Amino acid sequence: MGDFLRATLEFPAVLFTPALPAVLVYWLFVLFGGVPLGTFAEGGGSRESPTAVAAAGRSTRRAFHGAPPAVVVSLLVAIAWFLSLAVTVLVPGTPLRLTALPAVLWAAWLLTRLTLRPLRRFARPEEGISHAEFVGRVCVIRTGRVNALFGQAEVAAPDGATALVQVRADDVLAPELTAGDTALIYAYDAEGGHFHVAPHDAS
Repeated sequence: MGDFLRATLEFPAVLFTPALPAVLVYWLFVLFGGVPLGTFAEGGGSRESPTAVAAAGRSTRRAFHGAPPAVVVSLLVAIAWFLSLAVTVLVPGTPLRLTALPAVLWAAWLLTRLTLRPLRRFARPEEGISHAEFVGRVCVIRTGRVNALFGQAEVAAPDGATALVQVRADDVLAPELTAGDTALIYAYDAEGGHFHVAPHDAS
């Protein structure tokens, strides 16, 4: 264990070691409903970026198959850390490790893209499925909680495909919606880009 800890604090692994706890804490907040995750999409969602920046954001999201930035960064950090740790253990001397760093970053970028590719079809509706087709369907809450400002749920499309969608619930009408609960989608807010849900009792 001592050798492992020492390796995580040596170059180049030390560049990514501090980011791992931050990624872990972020996903704990997502799991327990502290922050929103975002969904797979074709382009970026910034309303205030200049045209050039917005175009760059859309290009980046296309490169990573429209994945939410949090997912991309988390995978990049994790993969880059594992690869850099391997370099730390297998390659002797800082000069040689320094020359290997560009290869580590490139490999992490490539592996992240390859990892996200098969995930996209499970994380967003297939082309041709309209928002209206989800209204009236039962979904399963996937975040720690749902309120008027935050929430995500998994819903099945008419063709059987599943999608992770943004949902919102009135705090007064649905204060008890938490992860694993079933809810009924009863409306879609085009301006906000989310569905409205209410508690659903299958019985």
